[in-house]
Amino acid sequence: MLKYVPELTDTVIEEIPDRVTLAIEISNCRGNCPGCHSPFLKDDIGEELTPAVIDKLIKDNYGINCFLFLGEGRDSEMLLALARYIRNTYPALEIAVYSGRDKVEDEFFDEFDFVKTGPYIEALGPLNKRTTNQRLYYHGKDITSRFWKR
Repeated sequence: MLKYVPELTDTVIEEIPDRVTLAIEISNCRGNCPGCHSPFLKDDIGEELTPAVIDKLIKDNYGINCFLFLGEGRDSEMLLALARYIRNTYPALEIAVYSGRDKVEDEFFDEFDFVKTGPYIEALGPLNKRTTNQRLYYHGKDITSRFWKR
C-alpha cells in the first residue's frame, strides 16, 4: 500500500522545470536525511493512494501537465503500478518521482519521465545549488543544471 498526505498535496511550478505539477507527498519514507524538511513523512500517516484517488486529484487540478510522487514510500510495486496507471489513463501527463536513494532500479527510468535521486545532504544543498549531490533526470538525461541560476 502507498500512502499520501492529502493536506500537503499542491500544484507547484518549481519542482519540475517548465511543468505545472501536481505534487503528492508520500509517507513511510525510507530515508534518514539529517536536516530533512519533512521528517514526519517517515511515519505511517495519511491515506491510501489508489487509482480512484488519482483520478479525483487529476480531475480537481485542471491544467497540470505533470504528476509528481514526492517520495517512494515502502511499496515499490504499488508505486510503479500507479505510475503505469497514470501513463495508461492520462497519456498527456508526464510522471515524476523524487527518490532519496542514490540509485534506483532501471524500471524507474522506464515508468517515470522525471527521476530525482540522492538523499538530501544539508552541507551540499538542494537541487538549486551547484554543490548538490542530488540529480534530476529527464528520460535518463541529467538535467540538474536547469535549477542553477546563471
